[in-house]
Amino acid sequence: MKSAIAIGVAAMTLSSMAPAATIADAVQADMPQLMTLYRDLHANPELSMQEVRTPAKLAAEMRKLGFDVTEHVGKTGVVAVMKNGPGPVLLIRADMDALPVKEQTGLPFSSKVVGKLPDGTATPVMHACGHDTHITTWLATGRRLAAMKDQWSGTVVMVLQPGEELVMGAQAMLDDGLYTRFPKPQYLLAFHDAASLPAGQIGVTPGYVLANVDTVNISVKGIGGHGAYPYATKDPIVLASRIVSALQTLISRENNPLNPGVVTVGSFHAGTKSNIIPDEAKLALTVRSYTPETRKLLLDGIRRIARGEAIAAGLPDDKMPVVEIEEPSADATFNTSPFAEHLTQVFAGHFGKDRVTQPQPVMAAEDFSRYWLADKSTQSTIFWVGGVPKEKWDAANGDTTKLPSLHSPFWAPDAEAVISTATEALTVAALDVLKKG
Repeated sequence: MKSAIAIGVAAMTLSSMAPAATIADAVQADMPQLMTLYRDLHANPELSMQEVRTPAKLAAEMRKLGFDVTEHVGKTGVVAVMKNGPGPVLLIRADMDALPVKEQTGLPFSSKVVGKLPDGTATPVMHACGHDTHITTWLATGRRLAAMKDQWSGTVVMVLQPGEELVMGAQAMLDDGLYTRFPKPQYLLAFHDAASLPAGQIGVTPGYVLANVDTVNISVKGIGGHGAYPYATKDPIVLASRIVSALQTLISRENNPLNPGVVTVGSFHAGTKSNIIPDEAKLALTVRSYTPETRKLLLDGIRRIARGEAIAAGLPDDKMPVVEIEEPSADATFNTSPFAEHLTQVFAGHFGKDRVTQPQPVMAAEDFSRYWLADKSTQSTIFWVGGVPKEKWDAANGDTTKLPSLHSPFWAPDAEAVISTATEALTVAALDVLKKG
């Protein structure tokens, strides 16, 4: 039996949307002010869970629009609510944190900010993931919906989220009562700028779109000694090397190839001198998957292989490797098919089919997933908006390996195209979800 929400999504029609030209013209009229805001945000980025200036600035703007605004939700998050009669509750989320990256874009409004990591280390800070376009679009969408209240009915919950890059901001807001202190949503909506699509193109992927991510640290024990007498030791470097090789069989021989998974050893540290066999080696891994079953298979397999190789090397029980999984970990982001498939039609109807595509899922991570996992009865979709400037896309002939990626110090999206496209997309989606009658 279909759920009531699924039936509601299936029954949506495109006929109730405002004319494309009306929304596009209104967004274009806003763009000079929006680009001024964007450049200010880009020049003044803030690290995860240290966002102060950004939320204060945006909260004030949303109050001017008539939203009921609450600050400091989940430490630095903002929740802006607009109730406009009976109807569904739609949550629209944007993330606002930046990265510890030294900007090398050469933009006239490049970031010169230096921040501090949690351990006190000084670091350059940059919006290298494009969250400044997300923030600007968040305000722009709020403006459109406030100006078009006669065209929709229901409740909009606008969430400006901290700490996405540390995959902790969404959970922090949920733990601080997002679903109890404020209207609980039936629909969840967000977008992310894309370094793999030409500027202004929209990508919607039903089902899994982003991955589970687990960081695993393995402390490989040994019995150290002189490099001239290896027979008197248990060499942890050799043992760790065997573990690295054996871990790859989790993907090649144990995991169903139809269920994607990644096990990457990104760090291997051991020893101090050429003629000393150390008593410990350290491995750091990133593990990626989509389904809970694949995630369990990989994590259980890592523990088993580490212990099994140590036993094979003749280590005693008190020298078994220590496997630790860091928290917080990221959970896979899932676009519910009825909603994602319908939004594809909505966007195609507004922008034209040539501007809407269905990208492959990727093994990057997002904590937008936490909102759906907190209540799987909701319909949820995060979509992509291409940001690669046309001239750069054409020069690379669409080969994304020749282009800066997200998190690159050279990532400079066509911000005007991202913001205007995403604002139109979020607005038409909201009007469709919240249409009268």
